[in-house]
Amino acid sequence: MSSATAAVAGLGATIAAGAWLEARAFLLRRAVVPLLAPGQREIRVLHLSDIHLMPYQGRKRDFVARLGGLRPDLVISTGDNASSADAIEPLLEALEPLLGVPGAFVLGSNDFYEPRFRNPVSYLFGRSEPQQEPTPLPYRRVVDAFEAAGWVYLDNAAGRLAVAGRVVDLRGTADAHAGLDNYASVSGPLGADADLTIGVTHAPYRRVLDAMVADGLHMVFAGHTHGGQVCLPVNRAIVANCDIPLRQASGLSTWSSGGRTAPLHVSAGIGTSPMAPIRLFCRPEATLLRLVPVC
Repeated sequence: MSSATAAVAGLGATIAAGAWLEARAFLLRRAVVPLLAPGQREIRVLHLSDIHLMPYQGRKRDFVARLGGLRPDLVISTGDNASSADAIEPLLEALEPLLGVPGAFVLGSNDFYEPRFRNPVSYLFGRSEPQQEPTPLPYRRVVDAFEAAGWVYLDNAAGRLAVAGRVVDLRGTADAHAGLDNYASVSGPLGADADLTIGVTHAPYRRVLDAMVADGLHMVFAGHTHGGQVCLPVNRAIVANCDIPLRQASGLSTWSSGGRTAPLHVSAGIGTSPMAPIRLFCRPEATLLRLVPVC
């Protein structure tokens, strides 16, 4: 082996090792969103997404469990919670400190089916396709536990919560990446007595974001993208695995449609598929957002 070849191989091994470690370097991000009416007290929203838990991932479980200490006013979960039937009970144990908090959730396709092996390099060359002939997961165990805690299930559904003394209306869609979304079933005028209306979806496809923002929803939450998962430096996504612009593949931005503009938060997520357990320049995350009055 030539010295150049050895150097390239060594660099590749170093990057791969770093990407493996980064996928376990969990991070709590924080953001401030001027959104509420003047004079209102802030609302603290914890956004969780794409945990993709496996039963052996103790460090990830511990990170999720510690989030309960943040004492948020509202939890938004945008799906893809577990990647194995054996991970569902550990997932619910880790989330238990948060299940006493008002919450809302949608599911991703990987809540319904176990992931199957596919070439991870293919992810970098285009949108991944929903799985064929997958192995079902007992997703109803997750749904039942969340609903028993008072969380609102928003797959093509709407709901209402009392949050920090405010009335919060919520509208959601099922996974647009799998073609399950039907926003029309929940669209229409906002509730006149609601202090805040939030849209929740797993995959941030333009058609969903356009419809929610044009309807006048005050903010939209999504996940699915993993922030690109393998990025260029400073979280610059190479792919988003949907049709959202790459610059909006993670973090807080805005979305405009129908003459309206609303904040959009896309979580880079806490996990990865067990078939591609790496991240590069895109640490796994949960986000605590402070919704504050508009100045």
